[in-house]
Amino acid sequence: MDPRHKKRIKIVQQLYSEEFYPQQNLLLKTKNIIKNEKKIIDVIKKITLKFPIEKIAKIDMAILKLAIYEILIEKKQPKKVIINEAIELAKEFGGEKSYAFINAVLGKVIAEKNNI
Repeated sequence: MDPRHKKRIKIVQQLYSEEFYPQQNLLLKTKNIIKNEKKIIDVIKKITLKFPIEKIAKIDMAILKLAIYEILIEKKQPKKVIINEAIELAKEFGGEKSYAFINAVLGKVIAEKNNI
């Protein structure tokens, strides 16, 4: 398995766990995502107007937070790579239709990037 994919899995696991209990020994990237969480949540709320944020599965939120952070804040990887990774994570850990939801949200994030 690709080491970058393994690292993303670890980050998603940490973000998911953080929803329930504060975690120790977080990766730097996870800490940075948490620091930018308000901005990321605002983006998700703006994109998912018709779908209340409280109804988004916590694992899907963790994947979205990572991907949106990488797209809008970190900007180190090509957008296609980030979206493909998010879809793979959704297929591995999310529900039956998580990957389609995540793909749609991230597509809108990229389309509206200049308005966010």
